[in-house]
Amino acid sequence: MKNVIITGGAGFTGANFTEHFLNRGYRVVVVDNLSRKGSQVNLDYLHSHAQASNLAVILDDIRKPSKALAAAVEQADALFHFAGQVAVTTSVEDPREDFEINALGTFNMLELVRASKGKKPCFFFSSTNKVFGGMEDIVIEEGESRYFYRDLPQGISEDRILDFHSPYGCSKGAADQYVRDYARIYNLDTVVFRQSCIYGYRQFGVEDQGWVAWFVIATVLNRPITIYGDGKQVRDVLFIEDLIAAYNLAWDNIDKASGNIFNIGGGPANTISLLDLIALLKEEISPSIPLSYADWRPGDQPVYVSDIGKAETELGWRPQVSWEQGVRKLIGWVKENRSMLEELF
Repeated sequence: MKNVIITGGAGFTGANFTEHFLNRGYRVVVVDNLSRKGSQVNLDYLHSHAQASNLAVILDDIRKPSKALAAAVEQADALFHFAGQVAVTTSVEDPREDFEINALGTFNMLELVRASKGKKPCFFFSSTNKVFGGMEDIVIEEGESRYFYRDLPQGISEDRILDFHSPYGCSKGAADQYVRDYARIYNLDTVVFRQSCIYGYRQFGVEDQGWVAWFVIATVLNRPITIYGDGKQVRDVLFIEDLIAAYNLAWDNIDKASGNIFNIGGGPANTISLLDLIALLKEEISPSIPLSYADWRPGDQPVYVSDIGKAETELGWRPQVSWEQGVRKLIGWVKENRSMLEELF
């Protein structure tokens, strides 16, 4: 039986991965400080799982990891590092905390793996497209309902120069490079995923982060939605099930994946603007959505689309869920859990 550690295991991504691995019969150690909205709800849900006897929980803070967490690392086959400060706006308001969680916290987890006298688990890190910064040199054109790259039909590749913009970009970028370098310098099996917009079940999105989920939840609950900018911003979005598949393939092919960085997102086939999503929600939920507009936020890219060719070539991975299918799945989950979400929002 495999042993897995998931930091941030009660968050959106972590809870989905935890459920997935419990379904596989693995032993899962969730590490979380339960600071994020909905994390206790997710943890309660995981405790109700049929395989909950294989679940252990360490209430811990990665800024000061405990001896219990160090002991768990000694037994682990893989460590999925999802704990983090996730919002650009929050990083601008409190850059020190952002640094301590994202940069120092990741460093601490790497050091626990390096110091392990037992197994040295494979280390998987969720990075972000924000490490590329504003990409002001790329020509962006404006269409009727969206922005788009003039010269990059496949999107941004892993070879793109790093240019951190915002404290969040700096902290995640520093962690990104530490994770990669620990494979080179200390011969650890580490993999970095530079993720675009991930969405799906158990995501309690807010305006600052998790915008796809937030738009769906707000529409179902008839809450007002604020669009920062003009709504033509474009992202490639990826459903959580496809993200899990990417990580599994990297683990299955760790000899090839170790030390590598992969862009992981919906790719060119799954690009949507904010206005595209609003249009679908009007069709599926309500023709009347209370919308307002505000100024652009710092570090917000008009367009970001991942070139996912490397993951397809080296891991045999590509998204299976279209953005329309994924959003409809999320709408169904939100409607089924409306009463719980009304308490949270």
